[in-house]
Amino acid sequence: MPQPYKGLLVHSSDMTPTLEAFYRQPISLNVLTREQHDYSYLREVVLKSSSDARPVVYGVIRICLDHLPRPASLRVLEEQRPLGNILQREAIPHLSWPQAFFSVHSDSHLGHVLYLSQPATLYGRRNVLLDGSRRLLAEVIEILAPVP
Repeated sequence: MPQPYKGLLVHSSDMTPTLEAFYRQPISLNVLTREQHDYSYLREVVLKSSSDARPVVYGVIRICLDHLPRPASLRVLEEQRPLGNILQREAIPHLSWPQAFFSVHSDSHLGHVLYLSQPATLYGRRNVLLDGSRRLLAEVIEILAPVP
């Protein structure tokens, strides 16, 4: 995996703070679709740079609301901030544990949500977030937009 994608994906940190440090600005959340079944909350998202609303990552995430403290689960449902930002601000102890890294050729959906002018090879990871007791907080697929 080439840089800077390797540095942005191959680590045990949350994606949101990693992207905020790389782009040197806050990252905002755009929820594309959502579903909730009991305490399992699924959403398809694009995280964007706050200054110019440029997409920086596409993600699909399943969040276990019943494994989060109540204030954090309410913030997730507000859909105003990415999960990594909520975990950081709420000081929720957790472990980010990447399971796999991959490359994928963009399709029409990824091209649309990431504002790609032409097909591209994209890089991503499958990650799980665990709490201090090793209970599952979330499962996520994260695919980075091309870095300019």
